[in-house]
Amino acid sequence: MPELIASTSSGDYPILIKNGALNLVGHLAAEAVVGRKAFVVSDETVYPLYYSQVAKSLESAGFSVAGYAFAAGEGSKTATTLFTLYEQFHQAGLSRSDLIIALGGGVVGDVTGFAAATYLRGVPLIQIPTTLLAQVDSSIGGKTAIDLPFGKNLAGAFYQPKAVVLDPLVLRTLSRARMSEGMAEVIKYGLIRDERLFDQIESQTYDLEWVLERCVRIKTTVVAADERDSGERMLLNFGHTVGHAIEKVTGYTTLTHGEAVAIGMMVASQIGEKLGKTPAGTTDRLRQVLSHYQLPTECTWSADELMPAIHSDKKRLAGKLYYILLNKIGEAVLNPMDANDLKRVLSEVLSRA
Repeated sequence: MPELIASTSSGDYPILIKNGALNLVGHLAAEAVVGRKAFVVSDETVYPLYYSQVAKSLESAGFSVAGYAFAAGEGSKTATTLFTLYEQFHQAGLSRSDLIIALGGGVVGDVTGFAAATYLRGVPLIQIPTTLLAQVDSSIGGKTAIDLPFGKNLAGAFYQPKAVVLDPLVLRTLSRARMSEGMAEVIKYGLIRDERLFDQIESQTYDLEWVLERCVRIKTTVVAADERDSGERMLLNFGHTVGHAIEKVTGYTTLTHGEAVAIGMMVASQIGEKLGKTPAGTTDRLRQVLSHYQLPTECTWSADELMPAIHSDKKRLAGKLYYILLNKIGEAVLNPMDANDLKRVLSEVLSRA
């Protein structure tokens, strides 16, 4: 598979998609930085699976390697974990010419990326996503963050990596549930930008490597056009307004991110149909596709429960909420909405018989 290039204001970087790509990390790292210390951050699930392979590749390229693994899950996406990483980097003697590697899923990528962005005002970073969700979405585009008690991803930075390494072989160790979680983001890409991708997911005629490349191309194109998330890039958050709200009201413990986004996409499609912006029948097609991957399709929370979390959502410009809706499958649009109007239509959709 190809090596794609992501173009950003801070420079271009490669995205390598290749079976066995973990063995090439050392080569990429040696080209990316002049220092020869590498610190690999992972979680307690991924560390025993892939740390040794990555460390061996780095050592063969002349790096001294240290590592740290924190507890897996959204509960580790906190300031406590962030400051623990700072301490680990200090003890390892990292300099601004050395390298930090995020080896894991979205939580690892987000926390490690934020730590790299802020330690010593910025240490070079390589992302190695090990879940489908992270490979197609969160590892690309430079968004890094931790959660705060009053909202998800509210402290963070835009910080582009030096490279992203996607090895499809690591997906073999994922559970069916984790693969389904990633498929929620794949389905999102089809809905917002690529009707052909959605059609192939719907008909179950897709090739996984083709899906990875397709999603990465969409993500890099959108990010290049709007790196700082002030316009077009917000389209990537289709389903996330309600999805993030559900995660918050459930304390980030009841549903996975992909499951919450699946429900959020259903609600967004229903709102679009209710407002006459989304073609009738879109929600039914989406429901069937999500159900095939054992993803939830019903929102059991009320507008009153969700709106406080939605008010803290980051997708606002000039005081307006921007709710992403579908003109049709393959074409999403930013739809500015007054909070009261959103609450009204959300109440109508969620209280339907």
